[in-house]
Amino acid sequence: MSRTDKFISFFRNYLPSPFTLAVLLTFVSFLLALIFTDSAPGSDQPHALQLLGHWQDGFWKLLTFAMQMMLMLVLGHVLALTRPVAALVNAGLKFCHNTASAALVVTLLTMLLAFFNWGLGLIFGAIFARKVGEYASARQIPLNYPLIGAAGYVGLMVWHGGLSGSAPLKINDPGHQFEAISGVVSMDESVGSTMNLVVSLLLLLILPAAMFLLGRKSPGKLIQLDEYQGDSLVFRAETPAEKLDGSRILSLLLGGIFLLACIYLALIKPDKISLSFLNPDFINLLLFGLCLLLHDHFHAFIKATESAIVGSTGIMIQFPLYAGIMGILAGSGLIDLVSDFFVQISTPETFPVLTFLSAGVVNFFVPSGGGQWAVQGGIVLEAAKELGVPFGKAVMALAYGDQLTNMMQPFWALPLLGITGLKARDILPYCLFLMLLGGIIFTFGLILF
Repeated sequence: MSRTDKFISFFRNYLPSPFTLAVLLTFVSFLLALIFTDSAPGSDQPHALQLLGHWQDGFWKLLTFAMQMMLMLVLGHVLALTRPVAALVNAGLKFCHNTASAALVVTLLTMLLAFFNWGLGLIFGAIFARKVGEYASARQIPLNYPLIGAAGYVGLMVWHGGLSGSAPLKINDPGHQFEAISGVVSMDESVGSTMNLVVSLLLLLILPAAMFLLGRKSPGKLIQLDEYQGDSLVFRAETPAEKLDGSRILSLLLGGIFLLACIYLALIKPDKISLSFLNPDFINLLLFGLCLLLHDHFHAFIKATESAIVGSTGIMIQFPLYAGIMGILAGSGLIDLVSDFFVQISTPETFPVLTFLSAGVVNFFVPSGGGQWAVQGGIVLEAAKELGVPFGKAVMALAYGDQLTNMMQPFWALPLLGITGLKARDILPYCLFLMLLGGIIFTFGLILF
């Protein structure tokens, strides 16, 4: 058995499902708070019951955030199923003459779309990788298909530094759960910072080039791949009601209204040009409008949504548990103890890198950017406040660590594996290669800026 097979076997045998991990983390958080914190002064209630109260208080506090993240994933997926995106895939195929050129094109386009929306990048990358495989199969072009599959997954390593990043969007939202610590931190200070812009540019330049060179060294072999059959959106309207469902005018009208609202919020309402208008609600409004405009009618939009919504199950069912953990950490004072520990072992210079590394580890146990922000965000912000580290940089350090280890965490790869027909062990070696390069770039950005 190769080292890669042993590595995959270990994860399959010992890494539970994300929901089970969320439950285990709840118990661990409860036990740690029970051991290392004391009862509230003046309370005659047992400490354990107080912690249960903190857990219950927090359990429902992320419902709005959970809905925002679910919509962001679902609408991004729905957008990936539109005709213009299919046209983009077909246009990209013209440049996929061999493994090297295909790896470059798939990596680049997937990253660009993932910077806009992580759900769109994830599904686009999966569909594009599949279509490249079909293209090579039909034309008898030797192809390293697993390498192309990894290229289609790379969007999950860059998304948190883009416009749909959970942590930067949430901390830019007035009334967020950690506002008492950091206040509202504008997207100009996080996603729009010089550090993140340089890091993003380096990723866009280096990763596609590296995948191109890797493709030249491993040209692959001939493969046999049947055409991928997605959900059929053929619709024949017969009754007056069905004609309304199939009306192109109605979908254009509603989608146009949504986009006009976005233009107003972004360009007309603000007093000055900035990224402050970007928050989860704005991103979802924009995605909703684009989906309505780019699908032929309401029926097509609904059918695509039905296909996409399955992928949001994990967010819906896990976020209450993450919120409960957040409630225990904050209500018991455990968050202050962990923050003090970080302050003691860190300096303003080393704290961003340590946050980056710790976030990469936490992502194995909380494979959701929004969920990880709920659990780890308060700790990071408290420590950053004590050390005088800019909140925007601290947020991006967490975001970089969260997205980096997605290349080893199989949870979000499931849609891609289902569409491409590949196995996790097929793409993992190339994902680890991408992770190594990304880790160097992220560390460079955090140290230099």
